[in-house]
Amino acid sequence: MYLEIVSPEATLFSSEVDSLVVPGVNGEFEMLNNHAPIVSLLKSGTIKIKTHNQSHLEFDDLHARLVPLKEDKKILTVKIDSGTIEMKDNKVIVLAD
Repeated sequence: MYLEIVSPEATLFSSEVDSLVVPGVNGEFEMLNNHAPIVSLLKSGTIKIKTHNQSHLEFDDLHARLVPLKEDKKILTVKIDSGTIEMKDNKVIVLAD
């Protein structure tokens, strides 16, 4: 599935991913390929992005907030204060604050 994380300043992340875990207002939930369409509010927390290969990812100054987990270098994390998530047709858009 394709993931975009967008802030008011810029696009922070844009790439194919295997899955992601987001901090929903009623608890964390995971989204995989072919997930049902969804729109949800997000609360303060960490988005965990699982990739099968990081070599295709390009980072710049805006992406510096993306940090690989120490125990698994295929999982990237980004902290958010709040936001909204939408998934439709295997494309996920996160509007993050």
